[in-house]
Amino acid sequence: MQQKTKLFLRALKYSIPLLGKCVQKQHLSHCNLVDHYYNRIKLKKYHLTKCLQNKPKISELARNIPSRSFSSKDHLPIKQEKEKPLSENMDAFEKVRAKLETQPQEEYEIINAEIKHGGFVYYQEGCCLVRSKDEEADNDNYEVLFNLEELKLDQPFIDCIRVAPDEKYVAAKIRTDDSEASTCIVVKLSDQPVMEASFPNVSSFEWLKDEEDEDVLFYTFQRNLRCHDVYRATFGDNKRNERFYTEKDPSFFVFLYLTKDSRFLTMNIMSKITSEVWLIDGSNPWDPPVLIQKRIHGVLYYVEHRDDELYILTNVGEPTEFKLMRTAADTPAIMNWDLFFTMKRNTKVVDMDMFKDHCVLFLKHSNLLYVNVIGLADDSVRSLKLPPWACGFIMDSNSDPKNCPFQLCSPIRPPKYYTYKFAEGKLFEETGHEDPITKTSRVLRLEAKSKDGKLVPMTVFHKTDSEDLQKKPLLVHVYGAYGMDLKMNFRPERRVLVDDGWILAYCHVRGGGELGLQWHADGRLTKKLNGLADLEACIQTLHGQGFSQPSLTTLTAFSAGGVLVGALCNSSPELLRAVTLEAPFLDVLNTMMDTSLPLTLEELEEWGNPSSDERHKSYIKLYCPYQNIKPQHYPSVHITAYEHDERVPLKGIMNYTEKLKKAVMEYSKNTGAGYQTPNIILDIQPGGNHVIEDSHKKITAQIKFLYDELGLDSTSVFEDLKKYLKF
Repeated sequence: MQQKTKLFLRALKYSIPLLGKCVQKQHLSHCNLVDHYYNRIKLKKYHLTKCLQNKPKISELARNIPSRSFSSKDHLPIKQEKEKPLSENMDAFEKVRAKLETQPQEEYEIINAEIKHGGFVYYQEGCCLVRSKDEEADNDNYEVLFNLEELKLDQPFIDCIRVAPDEKYVAAKIRTDDSEASTCIVVKLSDQPVMEASFPNVSSFEWLKDEEDEDVLFYTFQRNLRCHDVYRATFGDNKRNERFYTEKDPSFFVFLYLTKDSRFLTMNIMSKITSEVWLIDGSNPWDPPVLIQKRIHGVLYYVEHRDDELYILTNVGEPTEFKLMRTAADTPAIMNWDLFFTMKRNTKVVDMDMFKDHCVLFLKHSNLLYVNVIGLADDSVRSLKLPPWACGFIMDSNSDPKNCPFQLCSPIRPPKYYTYKFAEGKLFEETGHEDPITKTSRVLRLEAKSKDGKLVPMTVFHKTDSEDLQKKPLLVHVYGAYGMDLKMNFRPERRVLVDDGWILAYCHVRGGGELGLQWHADGRLTKKLNGLADLEACIQTLHGQGFSQPSLTTLTAFSAGGVLVGALCNSSPELLRAVTLEAPFLDVLNTMMDTSLPLTLEELEEWGNPSSDERHKSYIKLYCPYQNIKPQHYPSVHITAYEHDERVPLKGIMNYTEKLKKAVMEYSKNTGAGYQTPNIILDIQPGGNHVIEDSHKKITAQIKFLYDELGLDSTSVFEDLKKYLKF
């Protein structure tokens, strides 16, 4: 499993709406349960100039909302900047931005998905799906299987690859940066490879082989960002394509996962807090599926298989945190589940991987990362504490039963490879040149005490030689929704900021998942204000411990993180100087009142049902950013929105921006001369993807905004940024 308890979290990622609120273009990802299983891919060698993510992870969950089209020509940004010609008189930012916007993205973009099967490696090379001998994968000797340009898409890339068991066919999911919609192509692997079929709007997919050696492709069909239908298809002389399953409950979605030993295809049907799993026999795909356990409200479970036993990661029982159980595959119901391994309290299960003789759990406890290796023969447990600089896992694809490879990363440090070797019982670290950031920066694990006494973890980065940290600029990050961790994957622009003297603080508030399932439960529904109190306590604690000051403090968030940021701007604007938001969810009440939106019902478990529950409606009104705008002092705000974002409709962001602008102007008129009116900027970018993390234009615009608002010289930071974005 790879938000990562993998199967679920990843699956969760896929469907769960980060609510809009979140999402990383994943190219290989960093999170979790769901991703690891969905993307059994490996990364090529990366360069410091590349941002590593999983291609999707898309999952990283994001708010799902049907597509609405609003033209940026009709709704111009509130504040526009005149375009300047490229000349010697340009300032450093304009020169860098001009170069960034014309620089091919391939120069720093994430590496393509790969998958090994048999003696071959399948991956994307340029605009083609190719394969080569395993030992030649890094050379130029490859066979072209399909030219992506034939699909007539704008800059398509391969998101995921699956090879049929005997390599008669390969299936690849293809999408573009402009949209979350994916197309699955099936290529017949003959002397002259040819595209056999193409299926639109596919989310997850896996191959099985029946008793007659016929390849069967199972796939989920996605409509309006929701996956309710499962299909199975065959090719060649016996072509067919039929619907296999339809989920009737609109609050659930379906995700397919093939157990690591390929014994079963699991059909995972889940909502935010409940799941149900069916098993499809890996060698008899035409047989009816077998139900493991009928869905029980509030019970989550995910399944792996080994030696005729099911290993079940579930929150059933007390405490309601994840624990590992097992049962015989022929008696899968919940009354037969035996407790096998329990986690410590306040532990987040990030991922799980199953091997022939071992089960490996990737964990986060007290804001530090651990790996637990469980011997399945003797039930032994070996717990490994990972380096304190590490903030996130990147799971590697792996078919070697002797080794468990993975990568560790942080917001300012590119991923580093590690391998646990079962025979030696040791963890081996990739050797080579040590990143200089390890000596020039510090990572601190701090805690803030919230109003109700809860201790809220924070992760802080700053230069080791910084003097008088109170005078340094501070950039605070927050998310706090869906039980998802705050993203802490490597981002080159974050590293540049630390090198330039900034303090970065990541606040792991309630509503997120950093301390387990209860941490999420304590920040959802009628406990959302806990997350706001946590965020305020974190910023006040940072200031109290000598990290920056309000006039140099900035706050950033994306997707659902915009709820807490917008709420803080309304309740405690004096703590901040400037805010940057990306695809933010800002109008909770009106969105959740509109049940015609296909994902609103799916979101009720996170935000509540204001249409039928007056208590939920009154509570949402207390914190909803849009509802609580009033004439007062506000920090300057920069919002990046996407024209055809299907998860957070542009209309809601525009309404928020206009209302905020009016409140700011009204307060300014009543305050008198000398008052510096904050800047409210709405930057509408084309495309329908929810968050495009590696956009040159977006990165430079946001950094310029922060430097301008704090009155800082941006010359050196943009010169340094060029090193990472590789001009």
